[in-house]
Amino acid sequence: MDLLTRLITFFAENGYLAVFMALLVCGIGAPIPEDVTLVAGGVIAGLGYANVHVMFAVTMLGVLVGDAGMFLAGHHYGVRLLHKRPLKWVLTPKRYCAVQKQFEQYGNRMLFTARFLPGMRTAVFVSAGLTHRVSFTRFLLLDGLAALISVPVWVYLGYFGADNHQWLLTWIHRGQTGLWIVLGVLVIGIGFYFWRRHKKRAERSSNASNSPD
Repeated sequence: MDLLTRLITFFAENGYLAVFMALLVCGIGAPIPEDVTLVAGGVIAGLGYANVHVMFAVTMLGVLVGDAGMFLAGHHYGVRLLHKRPLKWVLTPKRYCAVQKQFEQYGNRMLFTARFLPGMRTAVFVSAGLTHRVSFTRFLLLDGLAALISVPVWVYLGYFGADNHQWLLTWIHRGQTGLWIVLGVLVIGIGFYFWRRHKKRAERSSNASNSPD
């Protein structure tokens, strides 16, 4: 029995609380893929064991609470956290240095993109708390915006593919690529919006300076 099937069975028997707790465990770096957990939550909604919209709300809360917990743990315990299990297995000294370099190069954008990097989320979120470079409010905003893209994709994918296991597995494998495409389109769209806004402001300023007194 594969992991997805085991999670579906477990969630169907135990409901929303089981999904929420599983996501908290994912947040601390347990070897359970968050994406598969979200899909399993969507599947049990598609099979009639839960309401899909409530499931979306529960999974969003579970993801954000788990991520916030890792950020606050890093913020409160500092480098001592690097020596505590299971974090010391997830955030090795080598990985911590790599994440720090990414923060120096990309800043807050690293927090946003971390949600789309399986295996790196916990390391990035703990590092963000450790460095004290980002306020908790900014962290929650950036992570929440990223989660609003990724979480519904996985949950509703599970919901619509609940009756077709093979189709679902195919799209789970394609899903991460699809998320990057969605993210790319979103970034391009936002960039274009701000470029047009800046251009219009520049034109208004130019017209105002050239107008006769």
